[in-house]
Amino acid sequence: MYKLSFKEWRDPMQNLLKDFIANNKEAILTEWMKRMKEEGDERVTKTVSDSVYANLSKEFVEVIFARIKKSNQEYTEKLEEFSERIVRLGWPLTYVSLGLTTLGRIIYTEIFQKDLIPSDRVKEFAMVYDKWMTPMMHEIIQAYTATWERTVSLQKIALQELSAPLIPVFEKISVMPLVGTIDTERAKLIMENLLNGVVKHRSEVVLIDITGVPVVDTMVAHHIIQAADAVRLVGAKCMLVGIRPEIAQTIVNLGINLNQVITTSTLRIGIEKALEMTNRKIIKLEA
Repeated sequence: MYKLSFKEWRDPMQNLLKDFIANNKEAILTEWMKRMKEEGDERVTKTVSDSVYANLSKEFVEVIFARIKKSNQEYTEKLEEFSERIVRLGWPLTYVSLGLTTLGRIIYTEIFQKDLIPSDRVKEFAMVYDKWMTPMMHEIIQAYTATWERTVSLQKIALQELSAPLIPVFEKISVMPLVGTIDTERAKLIMENLLNGVVKHRSEVVLIDITGVPVVDTMVAHHIIQAADAVRLVGAKCMLVGIRPEIAQTIVNLGINLNQVITTSTLRIGIEKALEMTNRKIIKLEA
């Protein structure tokens, strides 16, 4: 998006706006912080210390001033850095939008209250002001949204990696604990992690623990059977553990065939069976 650079601000009304902001920066910042504490979301101010909030507020105003004073590149860099910071701190978009509107209102009102605009140039100044403020609002909101989407995407990837981990618990034995619902996207991740994990850990027996899965319907069972079949194709055995009585009843009522999958009611029993399948067993030592 095109904006006026510092060198292009030659019109008297443009210079008036630029000079007013430069000469009244501290007063504008003070008034802006006061109004935002009165009108803004209290959660924003309470989540950080007063000094951190003051620094962020100053940086926010500096970014807006950079729209006039700095080159396009400097402004863009400041905007991207600030967007990343406020997204990490949890500033909502509504607060950012309110901050922009409030700041613009402060500047516009102060200029007219001080009678700095000749009556025959009010319309001209309004156009200059709008050419500065409107594109800037779009740019800041766009930068915030892009940063937010990128952050959410990275968090989603991280959560996906944690949602279906394959954990080696003994030599040749691995466990995949599943918690929450299983949809098609997560089922693909389970399949991928299972196959990669079996090869990586050289597992001979894999236990899929569904203790934390609230509902097992036809689709979920189908995904589990597919995963078990895939594990067998790479030379390992698959065991389904953590089958609660209500889950067992649901599986029977739905007519789901789990004949090709070894099942147990608890992870402990499953571990004991897995040890037997790998020619080992747990021995209780007497004191």
